[in-house]
Amino acid sequence: MTNGYPRFFVHLTIRKLEREVLHRYGAENDATILFPSKRIANRCQKFFVEQCSTLTPADVHVLHLVPASAKSSADPGESLETKVSSSLSCVIYPSEYAGIAKQFWQHSGDGISSRRAEFLLKELQEGRLLEVGVPAMSVPQAPRSGRGPRRYQRGGLPTNSSFDGKPTAPTATVTSETNGVSADVLEDDAPLSDLKESTQYIEERFGRNLNVQLAEKAKLAIKRRIAGTLTVDTKDLDSALTAPAETSSARMSGLKENDIYLFPCGMSAIFNTHRLLLSSSSPPKKSVCFGFPYIDTLKILEKWGPGCLFLGNGDDTDCDTLASHLSSKTAEGEGDGESYQALFTEFPSNPLLRSPPLARLKHLCATHSVPLIIDETIGNYLNLSLLPHAAVLVSSLTKIFSGDSNVMGGCAILNPHSPHYPRLKAAFDNDNGGHEDTYWPLDALFMERNSRDFASRIARINDSALALAQLLARSPLVKQVYYPPLLPSRPYYDEYRATDVQSETGGGEQSGGGYGGLLSLTFRNPSHSSIFFDALNVAKGPSLGTNFTLACPYTMLAHYGELEWAQGYGVESGLVRLSVGLEGRETLEAWVREALGAVEESKRDGQGGQ
Repeated sequence: MTNGYPRFFVHLTIRKLEREVLHRYGAENDATILFPSKRIANRCQKFFVEQCSTLTPADVHVLHLVPASAKSSADPGESLETKVSSSLSCVIYPSEYAGIAKQFWQHSGDGISSRRAEFLLKELQEGRLLEVGVPAMSVPQAPRSGRGPRRYQRGGLPTNSSFDGKPTAPTATVTSETNGVSADVLEDDAPLSDLKESTQYIEERFGRNLNVQLAEKAKLAIKRRIAGTLTVDTKDLDSALTAPAETSSARMSGLKENDIYLFPCGMSAIFNTHRLLLSSSSPPKKSVCFGFPYIDTLKILEKWGPGCLFLGNGDDTDCDTLASHLSSKTAEGEGDGESYQALFTEFPSNPLLRSPPLARLKHLCATHSVPLIIDETIGNYLNLSLLPHAAVLVSSLTKIFSGDSNVMGGCAILNPHSPHYPRLKAAFDNDNGGHEDTYWPLDALFMERNSRDFASRIARINDSALALAQLLARSPLVKQVYYPPLLPSRPYYDEYRATDVQSETGGGEQSGGGYGGLLSLTFRNPSHSSIFFDALNVAKGPSLGTNFTLACPYTMLAHYGELEWAQGYGVESGLVRLSVGLEGRETLEAWVREALGAVEESKRDGQGGQ
């Protein structure tokens, strides 16, 4: 295996940067994990020590590298305040503890992105990134390379790091890994004829030629889309910023752009929301995880802080259990019940697509002053109106918001009308430990461009996913289709459907907000799951929300080491999860029929049981 999902598998470019850092600053048997800020690295160091009592901060140390000086700017007359730069914080640890590093990387989502790593690798190799305290004047300046008549040149990063310590000349690169151009390859005088897909890329000033202000504009456009004040599909960044703000269609009155916080991925939004909740309460308290969530959410609540009350069925019975905990008294009749830091829930859940009884949860949380944190990734804000009912709404922008599967991102939105807003706002905006904007500018540019047609993509995917769910539900081979309108929890979903969204086909069952693009299924004969999965003519992988349809054996990937535990909450080992893309309803239905046909054929051949 050479690559994988970025939080589970360290990208190859990041590995190159790790090797370069270790060659320059590491010792034998050292390993490193890389972050965009010193605060994050310090949290990782603390996690190491907490997870292993034999380790001390001296065993796991933080190396902080910063840009050498303004003199290394691509334009000698331009300061680093206007051009993108980045520091790099490295946690260097004994390699036998790589398992702990992997936990922090995977659960927190706060590691550097591959685009940032590509930029930093060049900076380090060319002597423009220094350990804090090293004089900048001693750093040699790398010559700028000639580029010839075209501004995009194929060359690639070196296979091995430059171990002689000497700066290497910049290399212009177009890579499939980043779906674009690497650092330092686009010049201000590049003619349009020389640009790949010039109408799309002209706004992007890559690498050291990327202007900070342009990146900030991209982030602003993203926030406006999330806020609901930018609802139309736009062709470019200028159109997005000059389009009139549709305040009447905003997600809620009083919501401001500075109530929306961007993160490098969705899990980072969840992790840091939990972290800031803990830091703003003394003493910290347990959290509640309501419903069977995506694996890392539960791990975060269990590993950071005093622990977690896990109510994995996420139904009315679990609501009764929660109410009992909140109102329980001691044997002497004293006390007002248990107190919790926050309640986290997904709406709907991944992978079972169950919708929690949100009205009851909201009432219980309001009665007992528990912030309600809702992950809307699967449903998304065009289909559901959830912000008025939450203290914080979190979402992975990596998924359907982006769609193109070439960039990651996440967000947390504070409800300005929540009684918890003043405390949460103060925690997020705290200069010492609050939200850090570590979203790499080039990632923001890709995310902004990808999300321009978000609204129209949602409508198409909603309709196709409903058609596929209904087709699968009619098959006698299929045991259960997990999709919001086909489950007993449908009334809870319908209660919060958005009212101003139309389906692509108009009217019908999906008039208003739809049911999203994710569904799961199980088979009456468990052996049929693998036959169906193998025969299904779609991409296979562990993500969702892509513009192309994607299938994965979810339980085997996410819970391979705890299959019996997952089964106890209804997540069967043979569950197949489908993320529906833009291929079109007829094409998708044909693919599904073909895969079901392969199962039928296996029965006739005696390979798949009955």
